[in-house]
Amino acid sequence: MQRKTCIGLILCGLIFLGGFLFKGSLSFYFNIASLMIVAGGSATAALLSFQLERLSIVFKVVRSSFGSQLKSEAEIVDILINLAIKSRIEGILSLQQDEDQTSIHFLRRGLGCLVDNYEPHQIRDILNTEMYFFKLRREDSERVLRTIADFCPAFGIVGSVAGLIPMLAGINDTAIILKTVPLALTSILYGLVFANFFFIPFAANLRERTNRELLLQKIIMDGILAIQSEVNPTVLRTKLLSFLTPADRRADLVPLSRIRERFHIQVDDRFDPDSVDDRPGPAVS
Repeated sequence: MQRKTCIGLILCGLIFLGGFLFKGSLSFYFNIASLMIVAGGSATAALLSFQLERLSIVFKVVRSSFGSQLKSEAEIVDILINLAIKSRIEGILSLQQDEDQTSIHFLRRGLGCLVDNYEPHQIRDILNTEMYFFKLRREDSERVLRTIADFCPAFGIVGSVAGLIPMLAGINDTAIILKTVPLALTSILYGLVFANFFFIPFAANLRERTNRELLLQKIIMDGILAIQSEVNPTVLRTKLLSFLTPADRRADLVPLSRIRERFHIQVDDRFDPDSVDDRPGPAVS
């Protein structure tokens, strides 16, 4: 996890817990019976709904999404440009070394297709299939997380009902009421916290990471096909920069003065951004 994200998560978590401590003690919100009902019920429902292998895969995917950092789009573009230059100088087969060294699975798959001399339509079909089933697997993991998030509030209500029944049965006994009211209230609290503080954010984070990985895979696929077609690295760089945000490629924009010179455009100096005087004007009192 990135350092800034980790710091922000800790600060927000402390603020969240501080809200519970502001007017009371943290022990007021801890009830082992409520925790057993919500956690045990949700886990049982999850095991009845999904195979244990599927839940294990979801756990690994969530852990990976928080534990590993993706390369940026600019870094992927630089890698592809370097590969394009190497391919033009040393040939496609020189990429065999890069295939063995790269840690990006999708890029390694594409380089393998290049080294094995696949046709362009075959490379596109293979990589598109890889992207399609990657997206399906991630959507399935996200569906599991959102389903478990739906279980938690439901079992919070179960715990609440379990607390209300003995309370109503002992309506004339103050001791019974004092024992059962915390069970009824904390069960709903635990269900809402588990759903909205853990499982729904995990699912949202997984969707965001999946969308970003699909963008990186699209960049890689276009770069691999361009390398196979022996596109000029400068042209390839211009094409791949289209995937980046304007802020990431601002330095690569052609100055307006060159555009005017190339197309013989006459512009009034009053509306010329390149002719604006940066000297400070007179002070205004």
